[in-house]
Amino acid sequence: MDLRFNTKCVQGGYTPGNGEPRQIPIIQSTTFKYDTSEDMGKLFDLEASGYFYSRLQNPTCDHVAAKICELEGGTAAMLTGSGQAANFYAVFNIASCGDHVVSSASIYGGSYNLFAVTMKRMGVEFTFVDPDCTEEELNAAFRPNTKAVFGETIANPALTVLDIEKFAKAAHAHGVPLIVDNTFATPVNCRPFEWGADIVTHSTTKYMDGHGAAVGGCIVDSGKFDWTAYPEKFACLCTSDESYHGVTYTERFGLAGAYITKATAQLMRDLGSVQSPQSAFILNLGLESLHVRMKRHCENALAVASYLEKHPKISWVNYCSLPGNKYYDLAQKYLPNGSCGVVSFGIKGGRAAAETFMKHLKVGAIETHVADARTCILHPASSTHRQMNDAELAAAGVGADLVRMSCGLEDAQDLIDDIAQALEQV
Repeated sequence: MDLRFNTKCVQGGYTPGNGEPRQIPIIQSTTFKYDTSEDMGKLFDLEASGYFYSRLQNPTCDHVAAKICELEGGTAAMLTGSGQAANFYAVFNIASCGDHVVSSASIYGGSYNLFAVTMKRMGVEFTFVDPDCTEEELNAAFRPNTKAVFGETIANPALTVLDIEKFAKAAHAHGVPLIVDNTFATPVNCRPFEWGADIVTHSTTKYMDGHGAAVGGCIVDSGKFDWTAYPEKFACLCTSDESYHGVTYTERFGLAGAYITKATAQLMRDLGSVQSPQSAFILNLGLESLHVRMKRHCENALAVASYLEKHPKISWVNYCSLPGNKYYDLAQKYLPNGSCGVVSFGIKGGRAAAETFMKHLKVGAIETHVADARTCILHPASSTHRQMNDAELAAAGVGADLVRMSCGLEDAQDLIDDIAQALEQV
């Protein structure tokens, strides 16, 4: 039976048999018992499906990954210990020392540092392009050794909207996949595969969990990118892996399973950024209400953005679903049912005014977190970016006046009233 999206949120990934647990069981075990060495040997040769050590795979994690895979419309998926691990694995699975990746410059700061600093030390070079660049400028960023293109559906915290079709067209013209971090939009509001993306990643810590309870990540493969069309470029998938009994992933698992199987058998085996079964269980509880929660997050954010836009003490508001926003047209194309719950804005008076505003909030909590059931607010200039002076902040696109507000599930009027009383103190 082909279930609709909302039903997949609730029931996807796991179907209990007669007399089995209705809720996904937590398999809190590191190892699994087999009757013979031959049985276990088949698992190590990837000739049989099953489990032998939870650093690679665990049944609880696989059920939840299967649900996210269904929601995104992919063919295979895996959970990771964090969203940062998901983005690292997604790229490193096909790009290694001596390779090159094109990335949107408008991405989460942690991802930028991972790419520009840590992976650069590993020999993978990144070229960062303006997401608003022309097709000609985007194509000029590619090199013969380019292995992938990366971007975020809605960038954190810049809130730029990626023109997925433009980036997918360029990636495919150069024979490489497009990887899209879909954390802020979630598959409720955007399914990047439908616009040409090939791999999707998530920080499940955010809206998918939705309650600030469990750190995690996920990678989903569309199964549509033909690695075998470029066997020399993607030899890691198209030739035998001598570190795993000589298996050739595309031959054994086809386009639908090669990429995720390699990431599991090779990267998770060696690097071990595994999500715990307990965290996966908590994540699934969040997924069961994702379709309900995202609607409220977006409604609250639009109400807050609309209020802020008219307030005399607010100098600017950035929310892509707000008419007149720079990315409004792209948001209507890719995110017609809503974008996310995060709004950024500037307070007249700069750093001092923003700090005064933050001190007087009563409903919104000062946190580095976003995408929570509870409203979270951050003033980067006095917290995450406090080492920078005002000129450096402006150059980084994070002005001293900037406040980022992740609207939770509270009553929208309470959020507006809280903002109003705090602004009265400025």
